[in-house]
Amino acid sequence: MGSEFHIVVCGSIVPDPLQTLAPQDGPAGPSLKNEMMLPAVLDPWAGHALFEAANLAAKNPGSQVWLVSLGPKAKLQQVMMSVSQKAPFQLVVADGSASGFTDAYETAKVLAGTIDGINGLDKSKLLLFGGWQSASRGSGAVIQMVGELLGVTEQFQGVDRLTVGGDGSLEVLERVEGGAYQKSVVDGAPAAFGWATGELPEPPNNPQVGMQNMQKNMPALMQAKPADLSGTSLKFSSVELPQQRRETRIVKDMPVDDMAKEIVEWIKG
Repeated sequence: MGSEFHIVVCGSIVPDPLQTLAPQDGPAGPSLKNEMMLPAVLDPWAGHALFEAANLAAKNPGSQVWLVSLGPKAKLQQVMMSVSQKAPFQLVVADGSASGFTDAYETAKVLAGTIDGINGLDKSKLLLFGGWQSASRGSGAVIQMVGELLGVTEQFQGVDRLTVGGDGSLEVLERVEGGAYQKSVVDGAPAAFGWATGELPEPPNNPQVGMQNMQKNMPALMQAKPADLSGTSLKFSSVELPQQRRETRIVKDMPVDDMAKEIVEWIKG
């Protein structure tokens, strides 16, 4: 017998990875050059979490899915036009910067406060989903801090599979070293999960689902409240692109062993 879950997915937008990104210093701190002009997509890590959430909700009737997103609402509206066709969810928006330069704790605090304000959310049924990492920040810390701020202490990171048992328990596979998995079992909700890539493909577009989603999500975008990220003491002394170095030498008919030795010596040097 299935269980009912209230699944909250934390995920925002990031610049399309095919774009060339150039950091710059501005009056409000570091930013990306022409950031508001760059095409945006849903953070791929958050995308995996959203698809897993929709799949889990479909298997457990009565479950609900919310996508809680901190980002500029104008850019979110553009991205949601396509994301809404992938899976059913209710959008909840905090209007603010989605930049990877924002403080992870301040981001987590805004997300936790936004989740606290969701009407009808039952925290005894809460499964908090998010990306294990992020395309805009690599700290892997935000979802953990959101969980702590919400009082969710059962947390799992690097999750690729979540299975619901007949008694409502949750079996979790987390990535560990060497391509192995750690298997854990938790009695049930509430729990937090930082998703890796999971096991699901990206769902195909479904225009009917998209229309149903946007009927609910457009008002959420219009009513989004400004997010206060001003409490940080984080300071950047400078921002710049990493320096690239490329040395190429074309050699014909070199034995593979010699190539390997030369590469090892180059790395050691």
